Amino acid sequence: MFHATDELDEVDLALLSVLRANARATNRQLAIAAGIAESTSHARVQRLEERGVIAGYEAVVRQRELGAGLQAIIGVTLRPGARQASITGFSTKVRALPEVTQMFFLGSSEDFLVHVAVGDSSALRTFVVENLSGNPTVASTRTSIIIEYNRNTSTASFG
Repeated sequence: MFHATDELDEVDLALLSVLRANARATNRQLAIAAGIAESTSHARVQRLEERGVIAGYEAVVRQRELGAGLQAIIGVTLRPGARQASITGFSTKVRALPEVTQMFFLGSSEDFLVHVAVGDSSALRTFVVENLSGNPTVASTRTSIIIEYNRNTSTASFG
């Protein structure tokens, strides 16, 4: 696992920059961008993966193309009492729902932010009522409709 004491040099940063912009970049493209041999590029990327700096690769899917053009962020506050069991159980259950694209556990007045993508406002209402408000561990929810969503390609560097 990567630790703050493990330094990333200019070559590592160049490789990461290319991969953030295009996770499908070829080894040749990576080598050219970093100014190193292809064999060195391959070994360096492999080492970044082994160190946990590169946690994985993902496809960015346009939810609208899947019929889920309405996105929302839902703030969820759990009921007090048996917090650890509630937090773990709620998180496990909600993360598994197909409408959930991202979920954040917070240290604020809300316990979670749940990012969902659904077909329309009726589907959003159904999701909130059946999966959140109807959950006995949930005290309250606050839903915010996302008007426009722009993904920052470097967000994968967090977490």
